Amino acid sequence: MAKVYIPRTLRLFTNGDFEIILGGEKISDVVSNLVGKYQDLENYIFTNEGRLKSFVNIYLNEEDIKRLDNLETKVYDDDKILLVPSITD
Repeated sequence: MAKVYIPRTLRLFTNGDFEIILGGEKISDVVSNLVGKYQDLENYIFTNEGRLKSFVNIYLNEEDIKRLDNLETKVYDDDKILLVPSITD
């Protein structure tokens, strides 16, 4: 099971939870489990077509998943996943 860390700006969607332990073989599975648990988060991070919004960044063990296999990146026990919304001017 991986630990998903939620930054302060997104905790209003997770009832204040900041460290959530979730299972999944790939990042997409973990994120799916996350929005299954916190449904309000889904509209914030996904488009109507089900794609990750461009301002949402996901890191696996401090590595941007865009440099890996994106949502298809494999997840292993004790991995750390961080959701980070980009801040724009």
